[in-house]
Amino acid sequence: MSAGTPPVALTIAGSDSGGGAGLQADLRTFTVCGVHGCVAVTAVTVQNSVGVTGFVEIPPDIVAAQIRSVVSDIGVGAAKTGMLASADIIAAVADTCVDVGIGRSAATPFVVDPVAASMHGDQLLHDNALDALRTKLFPLATLITPNLDEVRLLVGVDVRDRAGQYEAAKVLHALGPQWVLVKGGHLVDDPVCVDVLYDGVDFTELPAPRTDTPHTHGSGDTMASAITSALARGAALPDAVAFGKSYITEAVRHAYPLGAGTGPVSPWGSAPREW
Repeated sequence: MSAGTPPVALTIAGSDSGGGAGLQADLRTFTVCGVHGCVAVTAVTVQNSVGVTGFVEIPPDIVAAQIRSVVSDIGVGAAKTGMLASADIIAAVADTCVDVGIGRSAATPFVVDPVAASMHGDQLLHDNALDALRTKLFPLATLITPNLDEVRLLVGVDVRDRAGQYEAAKVLHALGPQWVLVKGGHLVDDPVCVDVLYDGVDFTELPAPRTDTPHTHGSGDTMASAITSALARGAALPDAVAFGKSYITEAVRHAYPLGAGTGPVSPWGSAPREW
């Protein structure tokens, strides 16, 4: 790689026509964090600030071919997932990542953001895909980044406090990821937003002030992308997560209204830093 070429990150995710979340949020974050972003599109959503009214899936073999095409020519320093839509797409992503060296036992870190529904509650994952996430993708993950709604769907733990975050992290870690980040953004009664990172032995709490804003569209995608950017730039996992936490805190603080519904978090609230 030449001196002028930035690190490369890959997002395997769906498109948001409103531009607030999905691969659009991923690419914005990659760019601001000094990383070149590549894409494997999994689905195209019909979406705006009010909600999702439909989506169409990309055939699993085409999703797999996009990943292979990027890795074989450009190379990838880190990869992440977003909306994967179906069990067949998840299986294709898992098999392809193993083949091309993406995942916890390979050279390329892999962040799995288990997107199951939009922030408006619109389902983005077929029911049969939850088991595929647990059994096929989580064992490959360097890090998984569920919010509390996703924790409940994936492992049936209804998190209501910090102790619940700890318990959920243990249950999720038993499914095979190297690290688990249980995000606390949905604990709205807590004036501090605390995410809990767990590696199977030690817990680390990452607190940040909570911003009072309705405009949080794309926050999960943005945080996972910031972490992936840091990993692509060579950061150790705990440092990458700390950077992602700092980045999303500022992105939410600078969120802006857009359309008639929920506006997006801002990618311009944080600047990249050296690792």
